[in-house]
Amino acid sequence: MIFRNHKQAVLTVLIATALGGVVVTDAVAQSRSSDRSSDRRGSKNEAKAEALYPNATRQEPTVKASPKLGKQLQKLIDSYNDQKFPETLAAANEILANSAANTYDKSLAAQLASQASYQSDDNAAAIGYLKQVLEFNGLDNNGHFQSMLMLGQLQIQDDKTAEGLATLDKYFAESKSTKPEELIIKGQALYQLERYQEAIPVIKAAIAGSTAPKDNWNQLLMAAMSEAGQTGEAVKEAEALAAKNPNDKKAQMNLASMYLQADQMAQAATVMDKLLAAGQLSEEREYKHAYSIYANTENQEKKVIQVIDDGLAKGVLKPDYQVYLALAQANYYLDPPQVDKAIDAWQKAAPLSKDGETYLNLARVLHSEGRIAEAKQAAQQALAKGVKNQADAKKIINLK
Repeated sequence: MIFRNHKQAVLTVLIATALGGVVVTDAVAQSRSSDRSSDRRGSKNEAKAEALYPNATRQEPTVKASPKLGKQLQKLIDSYNDQKFPETLAAANEILANSAANTYDKSLAAQLASQASYQSDDNAAAIGYLKQVLEFNGLDNNGHFQSMLMLGQLQIQDDKTAEGLATLDKYFAESKSTKPEELIIKGQALYQLERYQEAIPVIKAAIAGSTAPKDNWNQLLMAAMSEAGQTGEAVKEAEALAAKNPNDKKAQMNLASMYLQADQMAQAATVMDKLLAAGQLSEEREYKHAYSIYANTENQEKKVIQVIDDGLAKGVLKPDYQVYLALAQANYYLDPPQVDKAIDAWQKAAPLSKDGETYLNLARVLHSEGRIAEAKQAAQQALAKGVKNQADAKKIINLK
């Protein structure tokens, strides 16, 4: 579904150093594609970072970096800033095993180890280190809560959705964050757990709180509504979005999809008519969506043929089994029927089928058209590929 293929976790840690100790400021990036090559070094005179969680219930700890571990902490920080992640992990593990390290030292070590692990595509290790960050509880609210958010996101990405949701619930309860880009992660997790009724208000809050909600947020909301049995409400959302963005192809395609799900085929076809007339269909999935809608709408066989012929001519549609099958059926049920064209399409579809059922249908049509020799051959091919009703195939083969 909508977010599963994207890294949505913490990426960058901006570190400023001074003679008196270490100041750590965390920044959340929304995807792994964040600029890794950017300079991560902060200014020595950098002011205290803005509090990202002014309403948080957690009392920030007062423990600072241990003077005894100054060199080790600096080595940890430098290796991370230089993107030497194996060295970062080694330095972090040394600090975590050091009995002289205090809760801040260990929290910082675990935090940077989680980042280094994430950068090295080791999500399992990153999750383990993030849990340690929270257990040691030594970072300021910025670092603590962003580590908690990252943990929840990685748990969800690793299909530990229930655990991730529990982490996010704790995050929102304690941080009091209302950021839409974070709420949508919770909405997605609830959707994945099939808790659709709970997902709907969370997704709505994310959309309402964003100045530019992403298309897939609206799609997620409508999907949740549909799954929750609120198909009418989902259609209304799609209609409102399409009316607001009349020239937005995605909004119009989404509206057609919602009409399709609501079994309002005539309305879906009307939307598709406008897109087709405007020449806005450009992708294979759009052509397939269009001919599927027309195929399920009364008396729209001509449109099915038009869309498929256009898509094949442009090379957008691949000449696969489903395309030829839809083309065959549309020609056969056209008024008046175009039987020869239907047979031609079935002859192209049958070899691409996983079994012999299409060959058997072709044999029946050929038989009804008096093309007995061809019907027998198609029936034999049906048996060779396997059919449920072997008797029908054999009856055609045995015709005199």
